[in-house]
Amino acid sequence: MTRYALKAAATRTRSAVWYLRTQGRPEGVGMRILFYHRVSDDHDELAVTPRRFRQQMDYLASQSYRVVDVLEAVELLDNGAPSAKTVGLSFDDGFVDVAEQALPILQERGFRATVFVATAVTAGWAKFGWYREQPPILGWDEIVDLDREGTFQFEPHSLTHPNLSALREEEAEEEIAGSKAALEAQLGRPAQLFAYPTGLYGLRERALAEAAGYRAAVTCEPGLNTRGTDRFCLRRRQVDAGDSLLDFLAKLGGGHDSPLPFRGAYRRHRYGAGTGSPRLASSRE
Repeated sequence: MTRYALKAAATRTRSAVWYLRTQGRPEGVGMRILFYHRVSDDHDELAVTPRRFRQQMDYLASQSYRVVDVLEAVELLDNGAPSAKTVGLSFDDGFVDVAEQALPILQERGFRATVFVATAVTAGWAKFGWYREQPPILGWDEIVDLDREGTFQFEPHSLTHPNLSALREEEAEEEIAGSKAALEAQLGRPAQLFAYPTGLYGLRERALAEAAGYRAAVTCEPGLNTRGTDRFCLRRRQVDAGDSLLDFLAKLGGGHDSPLPFRGAYRRHRYGAGTGSPRLASSRE
């Protein structure tokens, strides 16, 4: 059995246990932020099919959820007023299929989302290293138009999508602050949010994000966000390609607010410890 099949089996088991315990009722007081990478029929571990994505968004609409971008989620948390029926939504990396497939579905329902982009990949002088053939990425002209339209809000995800914790401090600073400057130059507005690439970060990366002038930063650490949550360690839960509707409900409702047991060991094997005691909370588990 592949690691992806093992992960899917573990996810389904946790979802079933959550449903038996709660009968599907959301747990906790605060806000969860969900995130995706791609919405496509491609055979890609990061691609949720358009059919499943629509089904998930239909569920949120049918249950009268308010779906907000991450900046609005931060503002609601700052005001201490997140509703149990409010969820944050984001996409990492800025693939074309997110605009082609996810955007119309979100527009139909009045939902908003944040898209985090690695600005050097967007500009075409870097690539995502985990693809032999990288799927199409949104270019700056498209991003500027989409950002102005209003459903998507674009924010930095570093320059080249490295493991920040493995870089020298000056290199990590350039990835964090440089991507902010690059996005601001293209969009003509302040960049306020940062997403740690691959979810790897530590105290040093957190400090660099705050020093760069961001308002908040998101991780890939699952869990509930409250008014007291560190704004530079906001939690997010990834929706995976193999997730059933029950898995989606469990991630929305608190059944996956902690990492799978084997994830830390796998992450240490794959990426190493780096520096600064990174939190091994990745979007690619």
